[in-house]
Amino acid sequence: MELPLSGVRVIEVGQALAGPLAGVIMADMGADVIKVEKPEGDDARAWGPPFGPDGETSLYFYGQNRSKRSVSLDLKTPEGIEALHKLCETADILIHNLRPGVMEEMGLSAEEMVARHPRLVYCTISGFGFTGPMKMKPAFDPILQAYGGMMSVTGYPDGPPSLCGASVNDKATGMFTVIGALAALRQRDLTGKGGIVDTSLFDTAAFWVEGQINQYLYDGHITRRHGTGAAVIVPYQAFQTSDLPLLLAAANDRFFARTCQVLGHPEWAQDERFLRGRDRVRNKVELIPLMQEAFFTRSRQEWLDALGAAGVPVSPVNDIAEVANSAQMQAVEMICELPEGGPKVLGLPIHFNRRRPKPNRPSPRIGQHNREILGRD
Repeated sequence: MELPLSGVRVIEVGQALAGPLAGVIMADMGADVIKVEKPEGDDARAWGPPFGPDGETSLYFYGQNRSKRSVSLDLKTPEGIEALHKLCETADILIHNLRPGVMEEMGLSAEEMVARHPRLVYCTISGFGFTGPMKMKPAFDPILQAYGGMMSVTGYPDGPPSLCGASVNDKATGMFTVIGALAALRQRDLTGKGGIVDTSLFDTAAFWVEGQINQYLYDGHITRRHGTGAAVIVPYQAFQTSDLPLLLAAANDRFFARTCQVLGHPEWAQDERFLRGRDRVRNKVELIPLMQEAFFTRSRQEWLDALGAAGVPVSPVNDIAEVANSAQMQAVEMICELPEGGPKVLGLPIHFNRRRPKPNRPSPRIGQHNREILGRD
């Protein structure tokens, strides 16, 4: 399978998640991604248990670093710096998510690097961006879920703010980095010059609550927590059945009327309190308890069958095992087994010509490719 980034070389001076995720996306799309690690390796190698088949490398690392080659360089030494420059002479893209100020201290700032390597696309991933009073602050995903406002709108109204269970800021920032890098690469095709791409967890965090910020800027309204529900659509949330929860997304008047019919209460759809979407939002505290009482009367599967037959958008609230073993997961073949006896991991969520790229290398050992790439161990 000829992959779209075949022939593109990426240098990843990455650690933890956002930088390595950007690298692995491009690696799975065919780029030659050279992971530059400090001599002791990426910190994420120790983020376990669980650990992979070698008993020492975390499963987390396997998932974010497949299909790459690894070299170990001590960038605190002139020899390490010069080796990185040599790699950049043949590279198209450099990605780093080191602590703010570190690359500058080593003489590897964006401006210095693109001056020395004018065709290089230099991508910096930071916590808070390259300017502003917070620019030197370290950041991890939970910090930005808190600082960026996401936690304030996640959870139940009568409970504390909640953390999203996935590292959404890290992952989305990695994806935005790939988008920016490929756009800059396209621009280089036209101009012959590389450039600088900056992404940050803060920008990403703000982007996730774009709608809530836009509303505040418009009318001063501060969005509160709505549990599994939404601020402007009702009913659009999870309900407990007689055994297990489901998620109902009756996003318009038509779906609401069908839901009422299935629940055995067609009169709700004619009630002036619930007639239109704006009415249901206004009278949510009256409607939701009525619906919840009805859902308690039957099992989740019974409701899924009935609502599904009526064309209402509905889903089980799956746990991780249920989604991993679902028929849909098997059908789309998203679970991949890494080469050379590696563990199973999720693959890239993109198809090219109806085929999903498969990992072409296992996750590397620290400095595994030093001799191959640098000519030394």
